[in-house]
Amino acid sequence: MTDYFPSNLPLKSIPHSKKTVNTPMVETGDSSGKLALTIAQAASERKAGEILLLKVTDVSYLSDYFLVMTGYSRVQVRAISSAIEEKVETELQRRPLRTEGKGEGSWVLQDYGDVIVHIMMPKEREFYNLEAFWSHAEHIPLENPKDLEDGPNDKIFG
Repeated sequence: MTDYFPSNLPLKSIPHSKKTVNTPMVETGDSSGKLALTIAQAASERKAGEILLLKVTDVSYLSDYFLVMTGYSRVQVRAISSAIEEKVETELQRRPLRTEGKGEGSWVLQDYGDVIVHIMMPKEREFYNLEAFWSHAEHIPLENPKDLEDGPNDKIFG
């Protein structure tokens, strides 16, 4: 059997479109950013710890944002997951494309397509250390996502 490669194939890959310089970390018109902030608010309302927003748009094709947070018991991890689903469905009329790990409750992953949420127990968060794995992504710490209800926060939108 012989391999056949047409001679009219381009030798170079097609370049990606150019990105604008100095774009804010989370744009106010950005639906992915709005979804990520809504998720962070819901998690904060259920007392999730160490909420971290990672902008992975430039380093991954998986999604635009990852949210990583800690729940301190299996019950709390499930409650955070449920609160996120409720708030996002109520405010943005969206449901996760897929949810994994809710039965075990030690690490729940919610995939909204453009935002992926990781709700982890402290042991799992320390062991898997997603922050280090995605260290090349923009880290956007959220001190108090409840403050976002009043409007954009300079730390996030600056």
